[in-house]
Amino acid sequence: MRPLPLLAILLALPIAASAAPRDRAAEAASLTPIPGSRPRGCIPLTAIRESRVRDDRTIDFYMRGGDIYRSTLPHACPSLGFEQAFGYGTSLSQLCSTDIITVIRRGGGPLIRGASCGLGAFQPVAATAPAQP
Repeated sequence: MRPLPLLAILLALPIAASAAPRDRAAEAASLTPIPGSRPRGCIPLTAIRESRVRDDRTIDFYMRGGDIYRSTLPHACPSLGFEQAFGYGTSLSQLCSTDIITVIRRGGGPLIRGASCGLGAFQPVAATAPAQP
């Protein structure tokens, strides 16, 4: 097995790993597509602040400047939701829906490559306002 580039791994590991799982689930549920917005095929790598894996098919990309894009993978990616870490390699300055991600398995020893899966388009999403009682 060929190791993944360290830069790709570091960019993909969630920064906010200390957030409580319940809070993260509530946050994920509050994100909905922005009406009238169109999915993007690519997002610039330098604009990605962090990524949050939601489950085996969903990754939210938080951008510098406050935008959020959700990539829903065309198929479930085994162990992505459990491991919550992935790497990617690209020769471009963008991450695109045609790119392949690889799950990073962090079992206490060296990082091990898991399943490789295709990304989906990047749908702009925003948090919905909580309902008023």
